[in-house]
Amino acid sequence: MATDGEEVELTLFEAAGGIVFFEGLVEIFYREVQADPVLVVLYPEADLGPAKHRLATFLAQYWGGPMTYAEERGNPALKMRHFPYAIGPEQRDRWLAAMGIAIDEMDPVPDVRRMLTEYFVMAAEHLRNDQSMRFTGSA
Repeated sequence: MATDGEEVELTLFEAAGGIVFFEGLVEIFYREVQADPVLVVLYPEADLGPAKHRLATFLAQYWGGPMTYAEERGNPALKMRHFPYAIGPEQRDRWLAAMGIAIDEMDPVPDVRRMLTEYFVMAAEHLRNDQSMRFTGSA
């Protein structure tokens, strides 16, 4: 508990609204994935329920929530887990568009929106496994 003059820093997990926020974000995201013929082929499971659970628990953990993902799956090893799927600029951009729609619909506070967006852009670029030109962050 904070005393007078102390600031309490919230994790992004808390500032966003906890697991309910991340479950909602993931639900909207996967709705968009299912409607996108380029993205849906990256998800071989007919039932997306397990993928939804994995993404929601990963994001919650990453942003300061419970360690459920690590307890169930171990180290995230995102690059390794995504390596079997062809991820190039088109997949990255469509993935970011789907996640952007999810963020817009969840309508988080501006700081949460900014941090999520920055993370997703970085992560989507990192997970590419083609050999074409990359974002560098510099002009």
